[in-house]
Amino acid sequence: MELDTFLLDEQLRAFLKEDLEHGDITTEALFTGDETALVTMIARQDLVAAGMERVAARVFCLLGDGTITFGQMAADGERKKKGEVLMTINGPVRTLLRGERVALNLVQRLCGIATLTAAFVERLAGLDVQIVDTRKTTPGLRMLEKYAVRAGGGGNHRYSLADGVLIKDNHIAACGSISEAVRRVRARVPHTMAIEVECDDLE
Repeated sequence: MELDTFLLDEQLRAFLKEDLEHGDITTEALFTGDETALVTMIARQDLVAAGMERVAARVFCLLGDGTITFGQMAADGERKKKGEVLMTINGPVRTLLRGERVALNLVQRLCGIATLTAAFVERLAGLDVQIVDTRKTTPGLRMLEKYAVRAGGGGNHRYSLADGVLIKDNHIAACGSISEAVRRVRARVPHTMAIEVECDDLE
């Protein structure tokens, strides 16, 4: 499951800046910078893991100076039971505390998406159906949320509006009918491009 590492680092740095632009008053007051700790991230419920290595670990690497080390780490798509270890991190207390909220917020969301996707995929096992995502993603998190869908066994549909033709309800309403919408699109896009139409029901 590929991620654009350049874009990912850019996003993670922005998330960290949002939290740390003016420092961490509490942590800096409590610790000198010499203290180290071993942190264990534990699953609070049964889940499908997503983003431990590529996202959470990267958050701490961007904050650290090479002194952060990682032990056990759940792989993307790996099922974990409540109470099982997702990852272990060893390093300076200041670095661990500065990065924990960004790392946790992201992997909680990614694991949630992967877990729900896996439930849908499992429910449809044996059918000629593929679970895919939409563009209804959280602004700024599209790459990561679509990555989590893949970790859960789903597929990615369009990443952006330029990735294919999908005639939706508002297109149909503005054109007057499905047939008219299809006619207009077919007249303007390459003949090799598929045209998809959004359905509200099986009728």
